[in-house]
Amino acid sequence: MTQFTRGLALGAALLLAQATQFAPSAQATTVRVHYAAGKDTIRIRADKGAAGWSKGVPATLSDGPLNVWTHTWPDELGEIAMKPTLGEDKVSIGGVYKLPAGATVDIYPFFGAPFGRVAIVKDVASPELGNTRNLRIYLPPSYEENPAKRYPVLYMHDGQNLFDAKTAAFGVEWRVDETVNRLVATGMMDEVIVVGIDNTPARIPEYTPCCDPKYGGGKIDAYDHFVVATVKPLVDRNYRTLPGKDTTAILGSSLGGLASVLIAQRHPNVFARAGAMSGSFWWNDGMPAKASPGRVPVRFYLDAGTRDDGMQDSVRMRDAMVGWGYREGEDLMFHTAQGARHNEASWAERVDRPLTWFFPWGSTKQ
Repeated sequence: MTQFTRGLALGAALLLAQATQFAPSAQATTVRVHYAAGKDTIRIRADKGAAGWSKGVPATLSDGPLNVWTHTWPDELGEIAMKPTLGEDKVSIGGVYKLPAGATVDIYPFFGAPFGRVAIVKDVASPELGNTRNLRIYLPPSYEENPAKRYPVLYMHDGQNLFDAKTAAFGVEWRVDETVNRLVATGMMDEVIVVGIDNTPARIPEYTPCCDPKYGGGKIDAYDHFVVATVKPLVDRNYRTLPGKDTTAILGSSLGGLASVLIAQRHPNVFARAGAMSGSFWWNDGMPAKASPGRVPVRFYLDAGTRDDGMQDSVRMRDAMVGWGYREGEDLMFHTAQGARHNEASWAERVDRPLTWFFPWGSTKQ
């Protein structure tokens, strides 16, 4: 080979190396389905590629982690909408999964009946308050079926009122379990664990700061520590939770709504979302709106009914929060409930609003 020929060969090699260095890498949009299918298989239905909506194609059982099924699409197809099936025809419950082009997305589906169950943990001791109470824990539909899955957690006050009319105030429950079941089945929200914390005869002082001229109050510091230091660790130890801030929320009504906002303001490292339905922002001459804690990295939901439900105080609280830097539609949502009153029936009618804002379908990453 002459020196000239060797120079041409070297130049061609350099050009090839440069082209390889700067060429886009081959990518694929990938779904990883975590599910123990037993003797059956997982198939994929989708809006693009070989996997159509009507029949689908088999996923591949991974050689690595147990019970992980994968399927890929060329990233040039763009975003993929898909659902897995168990066998040929048993389509997963809930909404469609969206896969951004080039992404690898893990999903944890279920195929059985979309009904969760409520377990009661009795006589949980509070060293902070010197009393005991029950926890009422809603476990989502897939909890028993898909043990690979972990869940975000919603903590709620007045647990007696959430799931069972026999224990609820005035015999009217919030129907939280039925509402979550419906929203999950229709693809409106992700599955969650709901922890209902029962109230006690000391409800008013436990949910409030000091000191309202008429009602007193002042035990929220201790109740706050009970929720964060006793209840949450107990739940995280005993259930398959996603314990991080971004997957933890707190919600209540009336004084429980006030408590939710105050607790989240104090613990933005624990709660990413908090809600007050008909929150008692009138407490102590409207001090919650006057004593600015500044803006914290929490998304807040507030609402009130238009019939004897403290609308003016809730609007005042919303306006104060906007003044602190919150942005409506981003980290603050306010809902006016037309015709609603200050009672369990009204809260049951609209509890779907904070639920779907806190945990919309496809928002949870495990």
